[in-house]
Amino acid sequence: MKAFSLLTLAFWLLLVLLGHLLQLQPNQIDLNAILQWPSAQHWLGTDDLGRDILARVIRGVEVSLMVTLLVTAFTMAIGLSIGLIAGYKGGRLDTALMQITNIFLAFPGILLAIAFAAVLGAGLSNLILALCLTGWVTYARLARGQSLALRQRLHVLAAESLGASGWRVMRLHIFPMLISIVLVEAAYSMASVMIAEASLSFLGLGIQAPEASWGAMLRDAVRFMLVAPHYVLIVGGCMMSLILAINLGGDVLRDRLDVRSEGRL
Repeated sequence: MKAFSLLTLAFWLLLVLLGHLLQLQPNQIDLNAILQWPSAQHWLGTDDLGRDILARVIRGVEVSLMVTLLVTAFTMAIGLSIGLIAGYKGGRLDTALMQITNIFLAFPGILLAIAFAAVLGAGLSNLILALCLTGWVTYARLARGQSLALRQRLHVLAAESLGASGWRVMRLHIFPMLISIVLVEAAYSMASVMIAEASLSFLGLGIQAPEASWGAMLRDAVRFMLVAPHYVLIVGGCMMSLILAINLGGDVLRDRLDVRSEGRL
């Protein structure tokens, strides 16, 4: 499991690097090579405009990874900050922040992201913003629950009794014990973000043509399943392999960072 995850992730990262070194042209149209099957010239065949599928798959994974990493980083920072403050401070601030969180949780995440994307408009920056507006709630709930428990630990109470400020206690005594749990959640959330990005692009609310996106490529591929089934199978198989590798990587990270098994929580 660990080997498969690492090898798959390394494989895709290597392909992205090679794509830059070889200066592939994923948007180059060739109307004389429409929907060709894999060949020596086009290893994975061509799409409905004669563009090389391999080049577009490589560009698509680069865009998908970029969106996934940015959204995960932003949502983790926002949710962790809100949850940490709410859990440690408590009182009316905790109630207010959790009420806002519960409002977002009342709607399915993907539907809320679709609504935000539709209002903001299609495009890469709006796609990232829409996913960030909906992805922070899970981190906030997790961080808040853990902070409520950690604030009662002896070393936290000792720091408070010695006059440490609330910000210092959160930064030096709660955050270090909280970050490993949040990182595991982030590893699992990356797969969900990747699926959400592909879903929005599939619906025409994400990455726009001619930029390559796995979701948009799947949308185009399903129209030609009878004449070019390799198109949808290749794109779907690539997406499945990467998402599976990320989920398995989350399992590995959970086992490595499971601080509860070491008696520290």
